[in-house]
Amino acid sequence: MYEDCRRKSSSRGPPSHFPHRVVRAGINQRSGILADIIHSSDTHWFPGLIYNWRRGALQRFAAQLIPGIFSLACTEMTSSDPQQMLRVDASDARVFVENVLVGNGVPRENAVIVAACLVEADLRGVDTHGLNRIPSYMARIREGVLDPTASPTLCQVTPAVAQIDGHNGFGFLAAHAGMAAAIRMARDLGIGMVSVKHSNHFGMSAWVVQQALDAGMMSLVFTNSSPALPVWGGKSKLMGVSPIACGAPAGKGRPFIMDMAPSVAARGKVYKALRRGEKIPKDWALDKDGKTTDDPAKALEGVMLPMGGPKGSALAVMMDVFSGVLSGSAFAGHVTNPYDPSKPADVGHFLVAIKPDLFMSIDEFKERMDYLYSRVVQSDRMDGVDRIYFPGEIEQLNKEQRLHHGIPLVQAEVDALDREAQRVGCVHIKAAPAPARSRL
Repeated sequence: MYEDCRRKSSSRGPPSHFPHRVVRAGINQRSGILADIIHSSDTHWFPGLIYNWRRGALQRFAAQLIPGIFSLACTEMTSSDPQQMLRVDASDARVFVENVLVGNGVPRENAVIVAACLVEADLRGVDTHGLNRIPSYMARIREGVLDPTASPTLCQVTPAVAQIDGHNGFGFLAAHAGMAAAIRMARDLGIGMVSVKHSNHFGMSAWVVQQALDAGMMSLVFTNSSPALPVWGGKSKLMGVSPIACGAPAGKGRPFIMDMAPSVAARGKVYKALRRGEKIPKDWALDKDGKTTDDPAKALEGVMLPMGGPKGSALAVMMDVFSGVLSGSAFAGHVTNPYDPSKPADVGHFLVAIKPDLFMSIDEFKERMDYLYSRVVQSDRMDGVDRIYFPGEIEQLNKEQRLHHGIPLVQAEVDALDREAQRVGCVHIKAAPAPARSRL
C-alpha cells in the first residue's frame, strides 16, 4: 500500500562525497548591561551556571565577563574600531538574506524559509547559527556542492512514518518539510516520524522545535554533522557536534525547549571567536597535538571535547545512529563540514512530532507543564544565584530584547555579508552603530 523507500537510497555504505540547553541558573539581568556583555562575548546561552556537566562554570563566566567589559569599553571609546558593535533590525535582516539567496539561484519561496530560520537563530542569541552562516553557504553554492534550486520530496512509508529526500538542497528546507509532515501525521495518528536523507546543515535545531510548538506539538529533533569530536578514549575527529533538541508546549508558562550539543561547546562558537579575534575557554577543545588551547584557529585544527566525557561521546554516536545510519545518509565520520566547499555534505536528520493530549486533555497537559515550570524556576537557589531559568527561557528573553534593540553584529561580520550582497548586486545590509547605552 505504501511505497517502499528503502530501495531508493543511493548510499551503499559510507558515501564518497546539550550549549547548550539544560536547566540553568544565572546571574540576574538587572539591566541591559549584562545582557549585551553576554551577547558580545558569545555567552548568550550562559548567563551564570550550567548544572551537571560543567564544573567551575562560575569562574569561567567571570573570566569571560571581565574581558568582555574591557572590549566593549574600548569599542565605546574608539568608534573606528573594526569590532564596533552594530545593530540590524530583524525585518531588515530577513529581507537582506532573502535577496542574497535569490541572487544565488534560490527560489523566492525557499529563500523565505531559510531567511526566517537564520534570523530566528540571531534573535534567540544563537549568533553562531544565524546571518553569519551566509558566506559559507554561498561558497558551497558557488563550488557546486549545494544545489540552490533543490526542493525536498516526501515518500510516505507507513501512515505514521515518512522519509524526506533533501536532494542536496538547504537543510532548512528538508527539515521544515520533514517536521510539517510529522505534524500532519501526529494530528491524525498521535505521532509522526520522519527520516531525512541527503540534506545539509539546518542551523539552530530550536527553530524546528518551535515549528512543532507553533502547531501545539511535542517534538524530538536529531541531526548528525561533520567530524569534530573524538569518541571517548580516542584522539581523532570522528563524531559530529550534533545537537539534540526537543520541546513541549505549555499554558501560561514558558514552553520547554532544549537544544544542546554533546560537546562542552558548539563548534560554531569557535568559528565565531575566530571571526571576532577572540580567545576561547581552554576546556572547549584540544589542538592538533592534543593540548588544551584558547586559540580558536588551533582548536579548529584539533578536536572539540565531549561534555561529561563518555556520556557526551555516547550522545554523539546516538545522533549518528538515528540521523545517519537509519536515513541512508553519510555517517561514521563521512559527513562533510559546512565550511568545506569540496563535496556535498549528505547530512541526515530524524524528526518526531507527538500530540500532547494522547493520555489526558490538552488543558490538563498544559497545567502540568505550567506546574513543572513553576517548580523549576522557583527551586531553592544555590549561593550566588539570583534566578533559575527553564530550558529555552533565556533564548526567549533574548528574542524579546533583540526584536526591540536589533541583532548585534561586529563590523567584520557586516563586511562579510556585504561582500555576498555585492557579488549578486543586492543592497547592503542595514546596520547602525548600537547606542552607547546598549553597547554597555
